[in-house]
Amino acid sequence: MATRGSVKPFVNFNAKHDAEVLRKAMKGIGTDEDAILMLLAARSNAQRQEIKAAYKKAFGKDLVKDLRSELGGKLEDLIVALMFPSTIYDAHELHKAIKGVGTEDQVLIEILASRTCDEMKDIAKAYKKGNIHCSGTVLVANLRSVCSLIVFQELFAAGEEKFGTDEDKFINILGNRSAEHLRRVFDAYKKIAGCDIEESIKDECTGNLEALLLAVVKCAKSVPGYFAESVRESMRRAGTDDETLIRIMVSRSERDMLDVRAMYKKKYGESLYSTIQEDTEGDYQKALLYLCGGND
Repeated sequence: MATRGSVKPFVNFNAKHDAEVLRKAMKGIGTDEDAILMLLAARSNAQRQEIKAAYKKAFGKDLVKDLRSELGGKLEDLIVALMFPSTIYDAHELHKAIKGVGTEDQVLIEILASRTCDEMKDIAKAYKKGNIHCSGTVLVANLRSVCSLIVFQELFAAGEEKFGTDEDKFINILGNRSAEHLRRVFDAYKKIAGCDIEESIKDECTGNLEALLLAVVKCAKSVPGYFAESVRESMRRAGTDDETLIRIMVSRSERDMLDVRAMYKKKYGESLYSTIQEDTEGDYQKALLYLCGGND
């Protein structure tokens, strides 16, 4: 099946050869970061998993542990993120967002609003199988009823005992319709109400519920458009939000990065590639640019 990702399966792939290249890049004095990032950013996620297995078989060592010990800083964060199977990566990011003190609501909103029903089911299975070891709160009771935004009442109630009637209607409709159906609903809504659905959500809802429902609407209209906006925000604040930037570049690289780039150019009049160049540096920048896949 054709994808709109910037990262494609590498032609003439040889997992054993790649494992040997990576071992050589990390062995001895100094680390060849270039060799590592160029290789791993040019392999599909499935191929990276084969490399990991070949590395273990050839050298008896855990590739991810070796990468962690040889790399550092933001480059390490990015390369390690690339080594997760995509479903496990999402589950890991969600778990990280809810553990400890406070909750990173932005991460929850981004992932839960943008992933498909099937993807959410796979994330729930990752928890159930123990691929992510939960301590304390289990991810929304293992993401029960994963296709319904009603689940999110528990996540985003923020102490409220119940939602108002209008909020319930928004939740029920937005949480139980396909993206294609929702787009038709939004068009009809504008004709009837004389305003966009987003305006009504802003009037009727507040806080994280408002942010979540707006994210769902944006994703129903255009997932690449939503991520173009999110990646822009990650680099145009006071200081780059590298966690968000890494998460988006890694998670969209094989899904729809070409479309994210196109929407970014359309919305902001400049290429995502050039913005990354302006906001990052060094090997970390180089790895991000590989994932971006080109300058529009």
